[in-house]
Amino acid sequence: MSDTKLPWHFWAVGILALVWNGFGATDYLMTQLENRGWFAFMGMDEATTDVALAWIAAQPAWMSALWALGVWGGLAGALLLLARNRLAVPAFLVSLVGAAGSFVASLQQEVPPELEDFGGGAIMYVVIVLAVFFTWYAWTMRNRGLLH
Repeated sequence: MSDTKLPWHFWAVGILALVWNGFGATDYLMTQLENRGWFAFMGMDEATTDVALAWIAAQPAWMSALWALGVWGGLAGALLLLARNRLAVPAFLVSLVGAAGSFVASLQQEVPPELEDFGGGAIMYVVIVLAVFFTWYAWTMRNRGLLH
């Protein structure tokens, strides 16, 4: 491990990655568990939650797998980055592949009108930009010898 002092932004980016990907992992888990309290927390009423659950249940398994790769890869990447472990790079890369696959798949889907205000749209661009950023950042920190 390098004795090089960590730049000020290392902890800021690491904590941002942890919070962002932690929220994504929580969303994935609560959705897969069909936690109605989570859907209410996200602003959905009972009728909209019913539509969302039916729509999600109708999705092919590979779409859920891409989503899982995105969120769990990102969470692993954030934890590994904060631990200064070089495996943060491939973990964030897995997250990027999952996020990109989910994004492409979402462009091919017709979203029920009741769900248009929840997820998708602009948030998918934010997901992709942050996945690229976190991957690049971990790669840069590894190349500077700050991850071991």
